[in-house]
Amino acid sequence: MKDDGAYGRLSTHGLDVLSLLVAVTPLSFAISGRVKVLPLALLMLTGLGLLACRAETRHSFRRARMVVAVSALALLYAALNVFGHRLGWAAFDRPSHILLYMMIAAVFSLPLRMRMIWLGFSLTAVLLGSVCIVQHLVLGAPRAYGLNGGDWAAIEFAMFLLVLALMSLLQLLYSQCGRLEKVVHGGGLVFGMYGALLTQSRGPLLAFVPVFLLVLMNYARDTGHWRRSLLLIAAVVCGGVLAGISLHGEVLARFARVGTEVVRYDQSSDELGSVGERLEMWHIAGHAALDHPLTGVGLDRFGPYVREQVAQGHASPEIAKYDHPHNEYLEWAATGGVPGLLVLLSLFGFPLAYFIRHARRGDQAMRVVATAGVAVIVMYALCALTDNVFYRAMPQSLYFFLVLGLAVLIASRNLSPREAPGD
Repeated sequence: MKDDGAYGRLSTHGLDVLSLLVAVTPLSFAISGRVKVLPLALLMLTGLGLLACRAETRHSFRRARMVVAVSALALLYAALNVFGHRLGWAAFDRPSHILLYMMIAAVFSLPLRMRMIWLGFSLTAVLLGSVCIVQHLVLGAPRAYGLNGGDWAAIEFAMFLLVLALMSLLQLLYSQCGRLEKVVHGGGLVFGMYGALLTQSRGPLLAFVPVFLLVLMNYARDTGHWRRSLLLIAAVVCGGVLAGISLHGEVLARFARVGTEVVRYDQSSDELGSVGERLEMWHIAGHAALDHPLTGVGLDRFGPYVREQVAQGHASPEIAKYDHPHNEYLEWAATGGVPGLLVLLSLFGFPLAYFIRHARRGDQAMRVVATAGVAVIVMYALCALTDNVFYRAMPQSLYFFLVLGLAVLIASRNLSPREAPGD
């Protein structure tokens, strides 16, 4: 197909507008209301046009085919699961969003203003972290939960904030920018971490620690700035202690209850607590996977399965209120059997291999982008051990938006090395 027309001659202002839309997209995931659809719709239409009319975009998709293919596989798996279990296409609504982010990823094949995009991500972290501060310290909410989803969204919102904080950390370490931009990225790191702390969500906070250390150790190895990395680790540790003190030990008390609740579950107590409820749900999810190893119980059918087990006396009544087992691996195994679990492992494994490969070669700007991809995937893979990271549209959208977009960005820059990646 001939590569011409408007998509072959995007103006400087057009690239600025598209970069701004990409920059505000994570914020649109975290708010409610119809206005959130606007940037997604504009980016989707642009992406469709690029795929139809721009050969470089299609070639970038071919170079990033490892990531694109597993995303398409997840979409196909969801469709087959819904069809096979006769669940009705309403169950396909959330998985179908993957196709949206596959189209939006095409925009990343353009020479976007990456400085603007990274600044937008950091400003989003500052804004959402400030929301958490207001909710907890001003409005008195026990756990901050953000702007979309209510109290039940606290865990997913914590993970969302911490992913943005990691993006800010990378720019704070690597970007060659002015002092004001450094302050913004530093604010994204601080507000993102503190906002997540105010959600008091243990799983994402525990998952963040090894990813944070991974990014810093990788930076120290690349640049030789071991002292700077150690100082930043010390600063974060001291800041975390001070933040914990400011919360009157609430977060530490939640962590301290873990051992007690595990013992209570082992003793078959009637009061399970949040940890005991997870253990009970994992037990039931394991049984669902073993009972239905090839097809699972059906997409989003874990909740009805649990309530059947409760009615039959095989599960504690305390977990009857849950629709998901708070473990993404067990969720996919229970609802999709072994094939479902393999699809999930592919969603993490193949993109991770792609980003690790590119994090070891090329110029620094693209190595930073690849490291961002690694950080996102490892963060999600670890959080998936204690929560359903694709259960809500907000965290699912952030994952596919970043992973697909960053993969195509790397492919396009490798295709056209003369284009400036960060200007």
